[in-house]
Amino acid sequence: MILHSQPNLRDILFTVQGSIVPAIIGRLAVIGAVSVIAVLAANVHPGIFARISAIPFTLIGIALSVFMSFRNGTCYARWWEGRQLWGQVIVACRGLARASADLDAAERRDLLVPACGFAAGLAARLRRQDEGAAIAAWCPGAETARHPNPTDAVLQQLGRHLLALAAAGRIDGIRYSVLEGYLAQLSAAQAACERIVTTPVPFAYSLLLHRTALVFCVTLPFALAGSLGWWTLLPVLLVAYTFFGLDALGHQLEDPFGTAPNALPLDALTRTVEREMLAALEAQDLPEPVPVRGHVLS
Repeated sequence: MILHSQPNLRDILFTVQGSIVPAIIGRLAVIGAVSVIAVLAANVHPGIFARISAIPFTLIGIALSVFMSFRNGTCYARWWEGRQLWGQVIVACRGLARASADLDAAERRDLLVPACGFAAGLAARLRRQDEGAAIAAWCPGAETARHPNPTDAVLQQLGRHLLALAAAGRIDGIRYSVLEGYLAQLSAAQAACERIVTTPVPFAYSLLLHRTALVFCVTLPFALAGSLGWWTLLPVLLVAYTFFGLDALGHQLEDPFGTAPNALPLDALTRTVEREMLAALEAQDLPEPVPVRGHVLS
């Protein structure tokens, strides 16, 4: 996730890191080359594009802007829901720590350390990384290797631990219900995150916008070259930057748990859970917060 202050004039004119430019620079170069070809052709053969009017491009551009804004709004909704779900994970873990404050050290550790393993496993699962290794760093004895959903297996282990505490009389029925409720919140958050990951924006819809934006930006120079000459480059590149930028930004937001610069900072969110659970266990050496590198928090 990009963390940057409100851009000033210098940032607007010169900042590249943290912007969408690196993701679309290739396409902008292609449109620039097409614009140069169109201008050269108009200069060599005056009037060759006289029959191409800019009016249809105005109408198409307005329609394309509306559809692209709708897609970006849909993708941002997925991003924001993902952030809310990880907020739910943090709240539930804090609830586990608070509701287990009067348990002895070993019993509490068996409850809070697996919560760290759950957060690490969920982050790895959503990013399609080694889920088992992420969990094993916190729960080396967890039986997750053969489980189709190792992160959920951690929750099942926590559920068995709560049942054992209740059977031993270490917690009463009310306390068991409260703690089990927090596990249910973690399970619900995991299922909702998996729903986002496994249900992308329909491919045909995205493909339609990609093709329309590309055709629009490639053909626009031929409508302007005859009347604007070399000034054609300015409006064409500006339009291409807007359309391609929105398209690339929507693509990044579509997968809120990925590793793109605008994706959610799962490493930082996971580290928040780890630090707070270890602090609740009165650990002496807490892991450092994930640093911001180049205005990007991973």
